[in-house]
Amino acid sequence: MLTNVLLGLLAAAAGLCLLRMLRGGSLPDRVVALETLLVTVVCGIAVLAARTGSGLFLDVLVVVALLGFTGTALVARFIERRGAR
Repeated sequence: MLTNVLLGLLAAAAGLCLLRMLRGGSLPDRVVALETLLVTVVCGIAVLAARTGSGLFLDVLVVVALLGFTGTALVARFIERRGAR
């Protein structure tokens, strides 16, 4: 029951992040929205891992978190070189 509520809240948060990405004003705003979306997805995977008791989800969680961090670092470096507009 609690996991269903958590998944619903995470889905709402993901929807708001998507809205911010689509309507974001500048590139840094969209990058922050994307990072927040990735954190929301990682939290969703953690809730699913707790719900099912499967350790397989934890491996997926680590890979998604690492890819998200790497992608955000690369985009931040791109913005730093290009300048925020």
